[in-house]
Amino acid sequence: MTFRIETGAVEDASRELYIRALKMLPPDIKEGFAGLAARETDATAQRVLGTMIANIGVAEARDNLLCQDTGLPIYNVEIGRGVAVDGVALKAAIRRGCERATREYPLRSSVVHPLTRHNEHTSCGIDMPVIHVDFVDAEDTLKVTMIPKGSGSENNSFLKMAIPAEGVDAIKTFVVDCVLAAGGKTCPPTIVGVGIGGTSDHCVALAKRAATRALGTHCADADGAALEAELTRAVNALGVGPQGLGGDATAFAVHIELAATHITMNPVAVNMQCHSARRASATFTPAGVAYGY
Repeated sequence: MTFRIETGAVEDASRELYIRALKMLPPDIKEGFAGLAARETDATAQRVLGTMIANIGVAEARDNLLCQDTGLPIYNVEIGRGVAVDGVALKAAIRRGCERATREYPLRSSVVHPLTRHNEHTSCGIDMPVIHVDFVDAEDTLKVTMIPKGSGSENNSFLKMAIPAEGVDAIKTFVVDCVLAAGGKTCPPTIVGVGIGGTSDHCVALAKRAATRALGTHCADADGAALEAELTRAVNALGVGPQGLGGDATAFAVHIELAATHITMNPVAVNMQCHSARRASATFTPAGVAYGY
């Protein structure tokens, strides 16, 4: 039996998700903060982490935004088997929902024309919001995840077309160098997303996917998961610390996503997510819509 999705419901959910993502920090990030605070050995870093945790609590208690940067809106759509939806209408509904969130809530629009810098005050524009559509092996399920990606983290994005002969050491050095170059500009502690393999554009997309994964998840490839753990230890030994003021808590984690690549190349990309690693999701099933992270 076909499960048909009404685009009006998707529009309403897209509006709601933008607001939720900006105001409600996912539980895994809160747990990540608690873990970093418990392990922090630097007194200044402990105070900084305490202030950050307190600010999160104040924002949620007062129903306010976690950060003034409303980010670039990203919507990831997963369509399961047996779901019937007009793809063109789906993307249009997501865009309308994004516009409504910005106008009706209202939110600060952070989106401008890349040449004229004109702001439509809709959080939309040319090819914006970013909408990714994928298909998953789930019956009668459509999931929309909204990620507002702030410029502080997004400005610290890097790509290197590494030489295969340099091996894994080149990857490790590049990731560590990127974290040092970013310093406090990413509002650490961060999630360091690393993409390895594929083509240049796919590699960067993998890094973004890794950076926006939930804490506690791991690379599906065993070698990738082992490298995640090694790089997490290395990054947190750099001393950058929360907000770049020194300490152990430079990153919640390093996340890695892999893709097969050409025998004569080995792309590696880094994309970072700031401490306010915001996301919200809506899952559509025949039983209704369930909101989560």
